[in-house]
Amino acid sequence: MPERKVWFITGADRGMGAEIAKAALAVGNAVVATGLNADAVAKAVGEANDALIAKLDVTIRADAEAAVHAAVDRFGRITIASQEHPPRRFISGTDAIGLAEQKVADLKAQIDAYYDLSTSLDLEAASLRA
Repeated sequence: MPERKVWFITGADRGMGAEIAKAALAVGNAVVATGLNADAVAKAVGEANDALIAKLDVTIRADAEAAVHAAVDRFGRITIASQEHPPRRFISGTDAIGLAEQKVADLKAQIDAYYDLSTSLDLEAASLRA
């Protein structure tokens, strides 16, 4: 039997977040389902032994730390959460990595195309010309 995975899902109070949470639970995975309103998340996802419902406003660090702490306490060490310096953002899945790599390539192309103009607008460079 494959190892059970733990999903940490934001926006699980409706839409794709709720559907992903229910699908992950249906195949035997554990889920930390989060959203701005924990009651709405619980209603959307339903009750399950392997579900942990947590309030999370992703713009509030204390919410994020509490949700991750509860996840670790309930389901064991999240590999990333146990790192001394976890990433601020984690891209999960080959499709998401592909999209992120394309975004990086697009940004690099824009930087290269307008490098001279962009660097000519530095505050320090402008003050030297004055």
